[in-house]
Amino acid sequence: MSLKGKTLFITGASRGIGLAVALRAARDGANVAIAAKTETPHPKLPGTIHAAAAEIEAAGGQALALAVDVREEDAVRKAIERTAAHFGGIDIVVNNAGAISLARVADTDMRRFDLLHQINARGAFMVSKYAIPHLAKAQNPHILMMSPPLDMAEKWFAPHTAYTMSKFGMSMVVLGLAGELRAQGIAANALWPRTTIATAAIKNLLGGEEMMRQSRRPEIVAEAAYRIFAKPARSFSGQFLIDDTFLAAEGVTDFERYRVDANEPLAADFFVPDDIEPPPGVVVSRREDR
Repeated sequence: MSLKGKTLFITGASRGIGLAVALRAARDGANVAIAAKTETPHPKLPGTIHAAAAEIEAAGGQALALAVDVREEDAVRKAIERTAAHFGGIDIVVNNAGAISLARVADTDMRRFDLLHQINARGAFMVSKYAIPHLAKAQNPHILMMSPPLDMAEKWFAPHTAYTMSKFGMSMVVLGLAGELRAQGIAANALWPRTTIATAAIKNLLGGEEMMRQSRRPEIVAEAAYRIFAKPARSFSGQFLIDDTFLAAEGVTDFERYRVDANEPLAADFFVPDDIEPPPGVVVSRREDR
């Protein structure tokens, strides 16, 4: 397979998982629209839309840097229209932009609640909505949501109800779109990492350098996304995938190369159902055991 000449619209692509997905596609010669907020360097967050564009082009792709806040409807609509006009269409949408807040209900400010839902659930819904007319013209169109399986267990909600609701909201959009768009041949799937991924969110919000060492690199999620895009959209839809389980089914056996530090135990991410076992040889420290 190859993504050469395909156009990807990726939210939150200036850093982390979004940028890794963009770079994996760029190696094939893909076109990538970087839809993210960061135009100028941030003291705590690496990367800007312009730095990401330079990396994508250095990797062999074509880039379009777009300053977009996924909460703003007019900005989203214009960014999608500009992408389609610039590259001649849109083949793949990746809803990667996200917000996180691990607060209990009593400690959640309502402005923070609104922000979580505006960026996560509403943002993903809106980006997908405006992309549908363009995806309908593509040969093998995919919508990919960076969101978890719908595992309705109390343990995922109790520590941070607002955050969980917003991420599961993204997954409910997948469930709805898979059924709504199946007749048009547009796939809608969700992808989620088994372990924490070494991103700015992990470093700044969830555990600092120690948690970074216990994480995998974003390239594991990017490789899984790349292989999802190769699947036939008409038959591969409505899937809720865990990165290493999906890759193992695709024949991947070496997961050590994705570890930040092989001497540290791997830390489990949120929302991974207990019944989705890791591939052979992969050992992950459960959150409740840490």
